[in-house]
Amino acid sequence: MAEELEEMTVQVITPSGLVYDHHGSFVLAHTLSGDMGVLPHMINTISALKIDELKVRRPEDKDGRVDYIAVNGGIIEVNHNLVTIIADSAERERDIDVSRAERAKIRAEREIEQAKAEHKVDDVKRAEVSLHRALNRLNVANHL
Repeated sequence: MAEELEEMTVQVITPSGLVYDHHGSFVLAHTLSGDMGVLPHMINTISALKIDELKVRRPEDKDGRVDYIAVNGGIIEVNHNLVTIIADSAERERDIDVSRAERAKIRAEREIEQAKAEHKVDDVKRAEVSLHRALNRLNVANHL
């Protein structure tokens, strides 16, 4: 008798639409209250996400393939083997434009320096978020 794989559906949705829709055997998300590992049949839960990568282990691959998605905030909901991530924005590793992310990183670093020199605290915080998003995208792109 063949062993049945335990799996759940994983969806990442942004205001632009569906970014990711596959089955997964394990999901690792970085929430505001800490890292959350999700396995099939987990209790229902909801949590706010940090700007970080989302890892999804695909069940159909014996070699343990992992998909990486750059997630820029939002929420994760686990409900009856459906993992839904509603994100402000998200990109799969294969869809990230690395040169654009590099330019965003450089631009954010310049904005931080300028805002610090002008003592504009709010502008520093905004630029730091932009830098964090660019670094997240570059980190996820490096998994290819």
